[in-house]
Amino acid sequence: MQRILNNPDNITDEMLEGFMRVHEDIVEPTDNPRAIRAKTSTKGRVGVVTGGGSGHKPAFIGFCGEGMCDAVAVGEICSSPTAKAFLDAFSAADGGKGVACLYGNYSGDNMNVKMAVKMAKKMGLTVKTVCCNDDVASAPLAEREKRRGIAGEIIMYKCGGAMASTGADLDEVIRVAQKAVDHSRSAGVGLTPCTLPAVGHPNFEIKEGTMEVGVGPHGEPGMEVCKLESAAGIAKRLTDIILPDYPFEEGDEVSVLINGMGATPLNEQYVLYNEVAKILDAKKIHIYKSYVGNYLTSMDMMGASLTITKLDDELKKMLDMPAYTMGFHER
Repeated sequence: MQRILNNPDNITDEMLEGFMRVHEDIVEPTDNPRAIRAKTSTKGRVGVVTGGGSGHKPAFIGFCGEGMCDAVAVGEICSSPTAKAFLDAFSAADGGKGVACLYGNYSGDNMNVKMAVKMAKKMGLTVKTVCCNDDVASAPLAEREKRRGIAGEIIMYKCGGAMASTGADLDEVIRVAQKAVDHSRSAGVGLTPCTLPAVGHPNFEIKEGTMEVGVGPHGEPGMEVCKLESAAGIAKRLTDIILPDYPFEEGDEVSVLINGMGATPLNEQYVLYNEVAKILDAKKIHIYKSYVGNYLTSMDMMGASLTITKLDDELKKMLDMPAYTMGFHER
């Protein structure tokens, strides 16, 4: 394993130290080193919190800042933050109007968020949650509650954070964040496995010349392993999975997000976007807004995911509102 490391067991702490130094104009520490907050004030409005394991940069701390998340709980590599980290993030984001916790559907996060919400209630702090489950490939539509949260989380943060910035109450912030999740569908392909720094070797296998459709960000099994396809073939495969699930139809307005898994060059991400856009154009589905880049990665995995969100006037307004974070800018 050839990596830029000191002690791999300390990578999360050292990463956080570096992140805080670079982005001190956006974020600041709390008394808990595993909970950071945005420098923007939440006084008199709803606070927005997320959290998750490290190794997925820019998720999750990269979406802490103006117009998105107000505080973030930080876990170890591919591990949920503790309930205490979530609780301290809730406290850091509390501006007196309650807190919206927006997070992904993973067992550790589910358990620790629920524990933190109960602890917050005992402290007199109201916290309501939205759990993102946009990954079409991880469970059938009839069992949608079992689906993972992947890059659709970024659309959830953007819409929920934008709504909070308008001064809306907690129920409205939760409603819009849930709406963003309900209108989003995602699927991805993995081309190579990822390597956990403390382990030093890939934690699963994708053989040369193949790709895994629907692979999870921690190497969770996908729908199938098949022969590696061209960008056009990958775009068709992903849209064939996503479009019928909502369903997306002629005349819809959508946002399209191409998310790199960590090691996929931007050149290739733009090629994939172009092929997706051709398919949507042919189906007369209008792309209102596009995003291409690394948003929720899997350390050094090669591959990409596609997220399509059906938009209405309200969601378009939320996407158009300003945001300034390390991982997402909208002016």
